[in-house]
Amino acid sequence: MTNPTATLLISCPDRRGLVAKFANFIYSNGGNIIHADQHTDFAAGLFLTRIEWQLDGFNLPREFIAPAFNAIAQPLGAKWELRFSDTVPRIAIWVSRQDHCLFDLIWRQRAKEFVAEIPLIISNHSNLKVVAEQFNIDFQHIPINKDNKAEQEAQQLELLRKYKIDLVVLAKYMQIVSADFISQFPQIINIHHSFLPAFIGANPYHRAFERGVKIIGATAHYATADLDAGPIIEQDVVRVSHRDEVDDLVRKGKDLERVVLARAVRSHLQNRVLVYGNRTVVFE
Repeated sequence: MTNPTATLLISCPDRRGLVAKFANFIYSNGGNIIHADQHTDFAAGLFLTRIEWQLDGFNLPREFIAPAFNAIAQPLGAKWELRFSDTVPRIAIWVSRQDHCLFDLIWRQRAKEFVAEIPLIISNHSNLKVVAEQFNIDFQHIPINKDNKAEQEAQQLELLRKYKIDLVVLAKYMQIVSADFISQFPQIINIHHSFLPAFIGANPYHRAFERGVKIIGATAHYATADLDAGPIIEQDVVRVSHRDEVDDLVRKGKDLERVVLARAVRSHLQNRVLVYGNRTVVFE
């Protein structure tokens, strides 16, 4: 799409006439809606919607859209986010030693499967510096242990500010990000295998093999203070059998992690994920 668009993600207490109110805001200002989706969570009593419209011909300048819409949203008790399609997000990818998710995200970004810049890779090991150099991406090696964690996380936050990062992707970053860090920078997507909580810790595929599991999976979610318990964006599974060895489980697991993480990042970058409570709506 060459013409820029604006997207509103809205959640508010459910009531009659919400679709009309939001659509009329865009119509009355000369906008043309090109995508609209909605969902009502009756248990939570919430109406959730995503509305995207063309900015070409829209009467309000960009800087006036947010305050104008807020005048409508505030009396409704609505929470909302406004995004523009021609704003290119900047991603920092965090890794440890495994490279499969890192390579996949870089290749997809280079193939223009999603629109973003990747100016920075941060790692607690130096192994993947060669990958960053291969793709001309700045690499920062920040080793972390229990004694220097606060100091090193402060350095990481400074780097995010320096590089003007909008989203952190934990692409098999094998460190726990502290609650304090997340409170200062909440836009973090994590990927992990879906054995949790059955096989927490090291070598989950080996222990799954020993238990004779029949399905393995991967989950991408937003990071929160509760470890691996944030709002889920994307998941997938694949069947395994008695013929599969540990190496087969690892290979299948890595394939899933690549695809699931890429889907989650793409949905986030396309402004299709609406978080409410500890849940998400991912609009098609």
